[in-house]
Amino acid sequence: MAESRRERRKQQVRRALMDAAIRLFAEQGYERTTVAQIAEAADVVPKTFFNHFPTKEDVLFADTEPDHARAVEVIAARAPGDDVADVLVRAYETLLRDYRADGTRDPGVTELYGRLLVTVPTLQARALHRSLAFQREVADALLAAFPDRLDPVSAAAVVGASAGAAQAAALRSMELGQPEEQFWDAIRRGVHIALHGLPAR
Repeated sequence: MAESRRERRKQQVRRALMDAAIRLFAEQGYERTTVAQIAEAADVVPKTFFNHFPTKEDVLFADTEPDHARAVEVIAARAPGDDVADVLVRAYETLLRDYRADGTRDPGVTELYGRLLVTVPTLQARALHRSLAFQREVADALLAAFPDRLDPVSAAAVVGASAGAAQAAALRSMELGQPEEQFWDAIRRGVHIALHGLPAR
């Protein structure tokens, strides 16, 4: 029971730091916000911040690790008759569905994240680094699931094509200021176009 209470407290502090950071980023900008300010707003000392996040930008990527594991699980559970493209589409669809169904995520955070990602070079670089790591995980999972169909290069290529299309579509949707529903549809369409081509007119 004590362990459970400690874990709950840890998650509460982590969430408080994330909420404080997001609020300050929105109010005064990402670059002007310091770790000390985030810690003060969350009523903790700066050392506590670094117990949860290595750097300031990591706050914005804190919820992505479970998503990575979920995609790998979906691929590993593929049925014998599944095609590579179908499994990859299913993984993306599962991530989108799980993300949208998570009641703890504030839609405003998604909007702010998008706005920061298209304006802050530091965050763009971190997002690219994490994306490449995620693509490697997914490519490895696909290779394990389809050893007779894929080699390391082809697995990396198919994942890179779908991930690049999803990211490009998402960024363009953000730049256009499209509402959330259109944003998610843009990602979905990007993946489908990369894997299946443009729909016939």
